[in-house]
Amino acid sequence: MEGTYDARGARPGGTGSARPVPRPAGPPPMPPAVPPVPAHAPAATGTSLADWLRTPRPEADPGVWRLGHRPRPEEEPEPVPAGRLFAGALIALLAGWLLWSLLWNGYLGRYWLWPLLVLTPDSWRADPPLWAMVSYAYYALVGGGLLFLFARIGHVPEIWRRYRHSRKKDAPVPPPPPEDDPADWPDLRAAGLGDTARTLAEATRTGSLGDVDYARIRRAWQGVQTRPERLAAFADVVRAEGAAACAHPSGVRDLPVRAAVHDLATSQVRIGTAADHPRNPYARRTTGVALEPALLGTSLLAVGPSGSGKTVRLMRPVVESMCLQALANRAAVVAVTAHGTALAPDDAFDLVVSPGRPDSTHDLDLYGGSDDPDEAARVLAEALVGDLTADGRRAATALAQLIGPYRGVHGHFPAVPELRDLLGGAPGALDGLRTALQAAGATAQLRELDARARQSQRADDVGALLADRIAFLDRPAFAGFFRTAEPGRQFSPRAVEHPLRVRIDLPERGHAEASRIIARLVLAQFTEAVLSRSDRSLFACLVLDDATHTVTPDSVRAVQRLRSAHAGVVLALRTLEDVPEPLRGPLLGAVGCRMAFAGLGPWDGGRFAESWGKEWVQTRDVTNRQIISDEPLTKALHFVRRVVTGRAATAEAVTVREVERERWSASELAHSVPAGHAVLSLASVRGGHTPPLLVDLRN
Repeated sequence: MEGTYDARGARPGGTGSARPVPRPAGPPPMPPAVPPVPAHAPAATGTSLADWLRTPRPEADPGVWRLGHRPRPEEEPEPVPAGRLFAGALIALLAGWLLWSLLWNGYLGRYWLWPLLVLTPDSWRADPPLWAMVSYAYYALVGGGLLFLFARIGHVPEIWRRYRHSRKKDAPVPPPPPEDDPADWPDLRAAGLGDTARTLAEATRTGSLGDVDYARIRRAWQGVQTRPERLAAFADVVRAEGAAACAHPSGVRDLPVRAAVHDLATSQVRIGTAADHPRNPYARRTTGVALEPALLGTSLLAVGPSGSGKTVRLMRPVVESMCLQALANRAAVVAVTAHGTALAPDDAFDLVVSPGRPDSTHDLDLYGGSDDPDEAARVLAEALVGDLTADGRRAATALAQLIGPYRGVHGHFPAVPELRDLLGGAPGALDGLRTALQAAGATAQLRELDARARQSQRADDVGALLADRIAFLDRPAFAGFFRTAEPGRQFSPRAVEHPLRVRIDLPERGHAEASRIIARLVLAQFTEAVLSRSDRSLFACLVLDDATHTVTPDSVRAVQRLRSAHAGVVLALRTLEDVPEPLRGPLLGAVGCRMAFAGLGPWDGGRFAESWGKEWVQTRDVTNRQIISDEPLTKALHFVRRVVTGRAATAEAVTVREVERERWSASELAHSVPAGHAVLSLASVRGGHTPPLLVDLRN
C-alpha cells in the first residue's frame, strides 16, 4: 500500500513530482516524540475498544447500520385485534379452570392420578404428612401445566409482549470473547507476528489504541498481505511505535470533535433510523441507516430547501466520516462549502483553502496541476462556460491556443490577469507573446496563436465569452490567488492519491458568480484527477455543500464513471430547478443514492417519484351491502338491531387485488414527509440496492 510507511515524504504527483503534499493551514505546532492518545472513546456506545471489536456485525442490506444489528422478519406477522385477543385469552383460561374443576371434583374420574400412584412407593402412602406433601406437589404440577397450556392457547404471551409497560431497548450487547478474540489480533498471530500481536493486544486492553488507530493499522496490515516483502517493516514499526504506528502524514490520530456516530470497523457513519412507517419494508423498520464508501462510490444527490437539514444531518456526518477514514489512510476528501458554513472545524482538515481571503495560506491551482495544455484547457473551459449553452469544445480549443504558447515561452501557464488579456485580445499581450515565440522558433505554437487571432475576428467567437467569465476571477479580492509562477502553495485535486483532508471555502457573499466558477472548477478537476490516477486504493470523495450551477453535461457524464474509479461525489441542491431542464433526469440517473428532504416541492417530488418507479402492492376493497330478508323472525331481529344501533344490517364483501403504484408519489414527497425526515434510496458499487426509505434523521 503506497504511503503507509513513507507518507510524510510523499508527493501528489507520484514519483518524481516536484509538488509536495500541502500541509495544514497555519504554522503547525511541533509534534511531540509520541503522538497523543486520542481523546475520544473508541466506540460510539461508550464501551471499551475490546467490547467494540467483539460486537457482532452481521452482513446486511446496503445502508443498514451493522454494529449490533439484529435482523427482523421479512414480513409483518398478521396482527390480531385487541378485542379478539383478550376474548380468546379469557375463554381459554375459563376453559382451563373448568377442566381443572372437573378433574379436582372427580367428575372425570381419577385416571389423572395414576402417574402419582405408579411412581410413588407404597410406604409413602403409609406416612400421611409425606403423602400430603407429595400429593399437593403433584396437584400443583398438573395445575401449572394446564395453566401454561391454556395460556398458550389463549395467546397470553402475545398480550404480555404487546402491552407490557417497560420495553427493553434494542442495544447491542457485546458477546463473551470468542476463541479467536479480535482484540488479540489473531490474524497477526497466525502470520507468525506473535510479538506484534501482543503489543497491539496490550494497547487495546489499556485503552491507548483508539478506533482510528485500529482502522489505520488494519489498513496497513491489508497492504502487507498484498505485498509480503513489507512484513518485516510492518512488524518493526508496530513494535517501535505501538498504537501510533503507520500514522497519517499529519501525525494526527483522531478528530478534535465528533458530531456523528461512526463504526470504523465497517467504515460506516450513522445518519438516522428507518421510521416505523407502513411505506418502509417491515424488515427495515427501526433499523439504523448508515452510509459508507461502498454506497458513496455510486455518488449521492440530496435535494431539499434551506433549513431542511442537508448540511447538519447529512453533509457534516459524511465529511466527518471521510476525515476519519483519511486519518486511517483509507480515503481522501475534498469538501467545498460557503465560507462560514461549519461542516467541520479547521483542525479537522490538513488544508483549508479560502479564495478571496487574505488569511488563506494556500491557493487553488487554476489548471489542476496538469502539464498538458489541452487537458488544462478542457477542464478550465468546463469551469468557465460549462453551465452555458456555448460549445465546450470550441471554448477548450480557444484556451489551448493561448495557454499552450504561453507555457512554451514562460514555462508555466498564465495567471488570471494574463489569461484575461490574452482572451480579450489585448494588443500588448498577443504581440509580446508572438514576438517571444518567433524568437524561440516555436513554429507550431505560432500557428496556434495565429489561428486564435483569426477566430477572434468572427462575430460568434467564444473568446469574448471566456474573457467575460474569467473577469469574475480578476478582481482585487483574488489578486493574491490563482498565481502560477509560485509553486508550492497551490492545491490541486491530483493530490487525492494521498489521504488528504481538504476544505475549500467559497466567497459566496459578494462573489457569487466567482464561487460558482470555482465550484465547477473543483468538480471538473476532481473528476479528471480520480479518473486518471494510477493508484486507486484510497477512496476519493468530493462533497459539494451547494451544487447550484455546477451540474453540466460533462459533469453528469463524469459522475457516471466515478464508481469504477473508487470515488464518488455528494451533491446538495435546494431544488432541481437549479439544474437545467435537460439534465434533471440524467442527473438522477447518474447517481446511485438519492435523498429527498422534507419540504420538497411537488415539481421536484415528481422527478424523484419517476426515478424511483412503481411497485406491486396488495389492496383490499371492502364493500358493505344491506341485508334484506323476508323471514318474519329475521326481519324482527334486523328491526331491533336498527333501533339499538341506528344502522341497518349489512354484510361485508372483501376484494383483494394486486395493483401497481408509485413507491412515493410527488404529493406524498411534498406533503407527507415529516420535518427532520428524508426519503432515501441507496445503491452500492457491487450492484445491491434498497427501495426508498423514510428515514428519521434526528435519531
